[in-house]
Amino acid sequence: MSAVAPDRSALSGLVSGVAFLSGVAGGLGLSDAPYPRPGSDLATVRRYFQDNARSARISAAGQLVCAVTLARFTASVVSLAGRTQAGTRLVQAVAATGGAVAATSLAASAAYTAALSGPAGRDDERTRTMHRRAFLAGGIVHGFGFGLLVGALGVVGRRTGALPAPLARTALASGAASVASPLYLVAPSSAVLIPAGRFSGLVVDAIAAVLLARGRADGAAVAG
Repeated sequence: MSAVAPDRSALSGLVSGVAFLSGVAGGLGLSDAPYPRPGSDLATVRRYFQDNARSARISAAGQLVCAVTLARFTASVVSLAGRTQAGTRLVQAVAATGGAVAATSLAASAAYTAALSGPAGRDDERTRTMHRRAFLAGGIVHGFGFGLLVGALGVVGRRTGALPAPLARTALASGAASVASPLYLVAPSSAVLIPAGRFSGLVVDAIAAVLLARGRADGAAVAG
């Protein structure tokens, strides 16, 4: 089994998860209203975004930092994929595409979230449109892209031995759940796949980030 050199930039995967969870926890913790679900009425949407604007902006900041660091982590996954012998270009393409879609859509969701907390969020039509777009970008589109990235991580982690087999299998299962996120559009009962794929993927990325940062030589992890 060939050595895998330490990649400290991979720690961006850990930072990405921490940023997202901090944004969610910080936003909800400071708000006296729950995050409005898709299809919520205007009063419910405004109670969170307008009456608790600070909470919404904290959430947006967490999303933005997550998007930036996720893009960097994508580069680490693509680099690791380059060390595999079979299907290298395909796996690299899947990882790169998934990471780009996930990062871009999450940044878009952050922008909509921030906008909803400002003057634009006081206009009825714009509020409806931006709230729906924030969900589509940050939930459906991001979930699909994130699933491709996490799934590709599972594949290359297994092929290179950079990840333990159980973690690689978990990555594949998590990625599959996230890739299925668009099912929500035709079957709302499948909504559970969105948080299931996202949060399990964040855990996988965090563990993988630490392992990739340490590297591996002759099948054993080594400190970088």
